[in-house]
Amino acid sequence: MIDALSLTFNQVGFLATVAFFAGLVRGFAGFGMAAFFMSLSVIILPPITLIPVCWVMDAVASAILVRGSLYEADRSVVVGMVSGVVFGLPIGFTLTGWLPVDDSRLAALFLIITLAVLQLAQFKASFLSSKPRLFGSGILVGFAAGIASVGGMVAALCVVSQDRPARVIRATLILSLVLISCLLLLWLVTFGMMDWLALKRGVVLSLPVAAGVFLGKLLFRPSVEKYYKPFCLVLLMVLATASLLHTSGLFVETN
Repeated sequence: MIDALSLTFNQVGFLATVAFFAGLVRGFAGFGMAAFFMSLSVIILPPITLIPVCWVMDAVASAILVRGSLYEADRSVVVGMVSGVVFGLPIGFTLTGWLPVDDSRLAALFLIITLAVLQLAQFKASFLSSKPRLFGSGILVGFAAGIASVGGMVAALCVVSQDRPARVIRATLILSLVLISCLLLLWLVTFGMMDWLALKRGVVLSLPVAAGVFLGKLLFRPSVEKYYKPFCLVLLMVLATASLLHTSGLFVETN
């Protein structure tokens, strides 16, 4: 038992392994780290305790990936979306804190699977990505970030619908996630969710995350980019579905 983290050695080892591969996904595909981590880690910890841990991990990943995004990002899209996040975050946090633990887990996993299916189907959220409606998109992003720490996937769904070059889309998404992380920290503190235990867990797990992000960046090859996101999304769906079955009690353990 590691008293400082209130986790067993096996649990820390499991979470660190998941964190490494979550970082690998983020560096490799550019999104989905928190959703990947959440989809497996809910087996050990409820989403309401994982959200602040994901924030610390995401802050480290964003710091590694943010270089250059300030100059290439579409700032009008960033401002429009982030403005809506301010209102969406407290809604998501309130729902997560109100739901029973298992229901919160199920809601988080259903959301992850739904978003993965939409992105895998190359769903174009043009009705959300138009500039007059970016505020509404931001509310959805904030809600997803608050209830399951998967706001990045909703943001990606909206940003990729913009008619922009790939480098601009990527930079816009990265910059948006950095600013959303800042707002997320504010609400985590407001709701009393960012405590020392969550901070310590996040710092410890940021080490394998950083290693995964750096390795993912090295493995990234633009020439075969079209294969990356489908692979990550399929993997994410499988993991989230397995966790969903486990949480709902449909997995029957046999001796």
